[in-house]
Amino acid sequence: MKDSQGHILYVGKAKSLKKRIQTYFQNTKTHSPKIKKLVAHLKDFDTIQTDTEFDAFMLECHLIKEIKPHYNRMMKSPQSFAYLVIDSHKKVRKIEVSNQITDIDNSFIFGPFTSRSLVERAINGIKDCFKINCAFSTIKNSACLNYSLGTCNGVCLGGKAVEEYNAIIDRLIGFLNRTDMSLIEEMQQMMHQASEEFNFEAATKYRDWIDTVSLLLKKEKVIEFTEKNHNIIIVERLDDTSIKMFLVKRTQVLFSEIYQMNNKSTDQLIEAIKLNAQVYFLNHELKESYDVSRDEIDEAQIIYSYLNSPNCHSVIIKDQWLKPKNSSTLDKELLKIILAL
Repeated sequence: MKDSQGHILYVGKAKSLKKRIQTYFQNTKTHSPKIKKLVAHLKDFDTIQTDTEFDAFMLECHLIKEIKPHYNRMMKSPQSFAYLVIDSHKKVRKIEVSNQITDIDNSFIFGPFTSRSLVERAINGIKDCFKINCAFSTIKNSACLNYSLGTCNGVCLGGKAVEEYNAIIDRLIGFLNRTDMSLIEEMQQMMHQASEEFNFEAATKYRDWIDTVSLLLKKEKVIEFTEKNHNIIIVERLDDTSIKMFLVKRTQVLFSEIYQMNNKSTDQLIEAIKLNAQVYFLNHELKESYDVSRDEIDEAQIIYSYLNSPNCHSVIIKDQWLKPKNSSTLDKELLKIILAL
């Protein structure tokens, strides 16, 4: 979407371009001020047709990062990513949600997360659920307001309450590391107990807290998957006679090609895909594992979501399969996804 000077205001994708454009000019009373301003400055469109929705997602992402249109704020702003930092060198462990991370001794850092508000809601939910929502950041030897409201266990007063508080934070760290699920299990027990006591308002609160806290792990799964630097072959059917194949490494599409299935036997198709995989994957080496950067998180989410959607068939390729002596294993894996199309 462009203004009268040809400046790009917004980049977006649509399965139906007509329906997408209509949404900007219909029911304008319900539009946000941002959309109303965009429509007021909108004078022209450019369109790019892609082969698949995956192509559209990746192209949209790259164009936004390259052009940085004024109305595409989420993808172009590094401030849209958040980290959960637990500083454990103090007597009362401090939990902070930050858009910046620095190396701190004795600290645990989780993320990046795509939604700061999600992380804040999850932490506030844990604090409320386990009554550790102290209004003070340190021990004051006097009760905070939340203590009188029943949402603080008395960590502000010191003593045994500090140990209880830190024990819960240890369980939170274990939960985020996927080594200790007791925190979420206890929250589930609280929800069931409230329900059995017909306290449905409390049960609903517990359910909402559980859902929000659980989402923290879902976000982490994207990061964990991406850091393994997988070689991925993705195959998607375009129509009755053609397919499109993508070779993906970590967050990069190294190569893509459309194949006409009616002109190739299955063996020929497998051989063509395999040769490209050997060339591109073996010539694109990465370190064994390194943290996902903010610049990669958008592509990481697109790839991870696409692999877990019904729109494609994919296989993760081990490095040893790319060597000629083990190519028969690669043949078998490619045959599986082609037959599944």
